[in-house]
Amino acid sequence: MRGAMLANEPRQKIGRETVRRVWDFASPHRRSLTALLVVTVASAVIAVLTPLLAGRVIDAVINRSGLRTVVVVALVIAGLSVIDAGLSLAERWQASRIGEGLILDLRRAVFTHVQRMPVAFFTRTRTGALVSRLNNDVIGAQRAFTSTLSGLVTNVIQLVLTAVVMATLSWQVTILSLVLLPVFVIPARRVGSRMADLQREASGLNAGMVTQMTERFSAPGATLVKLFGRPDVEEREFSARAARVRDIGVRTAMATRVFLTALTLVSALAQALVYGLGGYLAYTGQIQAGAVVSLALLLTRLYGPLTALASARVDVMTALVSFERVFEVLDLAPTITEKPDAVDVPAGPLSVELRDVRFSYPSASSVSLASLEEVSVLDTRGGEEVLHGISLVAQPGQLVALVGSSGAGKSTLASLLARLYDVDSGAVLLGGVDVRDVGFDSLRSAVGVVTQDGHLFHDTLEANLRYADPDATDEQLWSALRRARLEPLVRSLPDGMATLVGERGYRLSGGERQRLTIARLLLAQPRVVVLDEATAHLDSESEHAVQEALTAALEGRTAIVIAHRLTTIRDADVICVVEDGRIVERGDHDELLAARGRYAELYEGVFETTG
Repeated sequence: MRGAMLANEPRQKIGRETVRRVWDFASPHRRSLTALLVVTVASAVIAVLTPLLAGRVIDAVINRSGLRTVVVVALVIAGLSVIDAGLSLAERWQASRIGEGLILDLRRAVFTHVQRMPVAFFTRTRTGALVSRLNNDVIGAQRAFTSTLSGLVTNVIQLVLTAVVMATLSWQVTILSLVLLPVFVIPARRVGSRMADLQREASGLNAGMVTQMTERFSAPGATLVKLFGRPDVEEREFSARAARVRDIGVRTAMATRVFLTALTLVSALAQALVYGLGGYLAYTGQIQAGAVVSLALLLTRLYGPLTALASARVDVMTALVSFERVFEVLDLAPTITEKPDAVDVPAGPLSVELRDVRFSYPSASSVSLASLEEVSVLDTRGGEEVLHGISLVAQPGQLVALVGSSGAGKSTLASLLARLYDVDSGAVLLGGVDVRDVGFDSLRSAVGVVTQDGHLFHDTLEANLRYADPDATDEQLWSALRRARLEPLVRSLPDGMATLVGERGYRLSGGERQRLTIARLLLAQPRVVVLDEATAHLDSESEHAVQEALTAALEGRTAIVIAHRLTTIRDADVICVVEDGRIVERGDHDELLAARGRYAELYEGVFETTG
């Protein structure tokens, strides 16, 4: 299965470039990072001072230097403990601010970047995989700052300070303690790399589960599963992924636990050696008895950070994998961009011209990622020309209809008009200006598109309408509904325009959903309208209502209509017959019928029976 295929990919190394980019993302939080550093240094100093003061108490008791000394030192230890508690809270607050700020920055960057990607990206990418990058991977990256970073700084400082203080108390004990250092470092490198591999595999599997849930829990997905009676198959596929994630979780937990247990055991053995050697040195008078206690307590400050630093490598590697997966999305450059010197669409009525347009759909490698498609290698197909020198003109206010066989290239032409794709050669012009030279906002305000699926968001009727014009008045909303032949229906609903339409508008009928998208178009008031088979899947009654709404939508506008029914195109100024990516006939309805060519065949074979 695909998950297993991804699991068998070769190991990947995390490069220095990833670390540099992590710092670039963290650099806006420099002040907070500095404050965190100050707090962690202070906390580390207190952690080292406390064992020294404990040794002073023991020496004071043995030397009978006075009860006051014992009390004073004990009070100082208590005071330091209170300060350390405050510093711990301050450290956590700073680390949380940095971590949550980083989550915001990463999520905003990924969301904004994905919004700029072309439609070709979304036609190939798994929705669940993108959601996983925005949730699981971003949170995984954030852990590096909320816990790992602060712990790393604290432990390094504490380790250095402890080693220095221990050396001043007894160089012999210090050397004995440091001899065991390789036992910590060598396994940490191996375990860290292994954890990174497991995290990478788990991330891919989690993304697969999110994708499966996203698709199967949607209304059309759930319907398809039920119609074909495949719940058991879906359950088995989901269970297989979930079981693999479970296995990885168990392996990760056990590898980490075995590693930490071994380090804890080494630390305990080292402490026994310190008591033995330190006790001998104290017995022979070479050091004070209090120094032995201080050394024993300092040893926990030495091996505690060592253990934490060893496991920190595991945490850092895991977090860097998450960063790596986020950067992978950010590095995928949008293929359709706005020019820095973009111009506005000319004012007034607009002509539409396609001038010798040639087009090939982009290859997967230029618009997608293997990890977002849940494949090990991207599909190498693509680049085959589907439009071959298309030229046509729609004068201001004209209605030009495109007809032809399925797959002839009609919808592709509509996508080029809205600049969902860019031509390979030739040009698409609005009012004589190449759409590639026009700003996105200006283009979107000038060109409106109604597709055959009539997509709506899971929100209210009003919210879906206002997506076209957030500042529209209530009267403008009702006017759009009235012209789209929806006003009686909406007024009859208990919640009126506050009625939820459901995911993709599935609480409405096909005709109602399509008329709502037309109302949204009317609210946007574009000067060019593109209708891509807007009545393709409607019954005759719904089609009649939608056709009335379309008549209102097209009035006074330049229109490009892709249709398969006669009623949509009978009154078109120009009809273009598209076959195999070429315009093979053009003229009005009567002229094309008289020519007895491809249009006449389509009319007699399809339009006549459905019109």
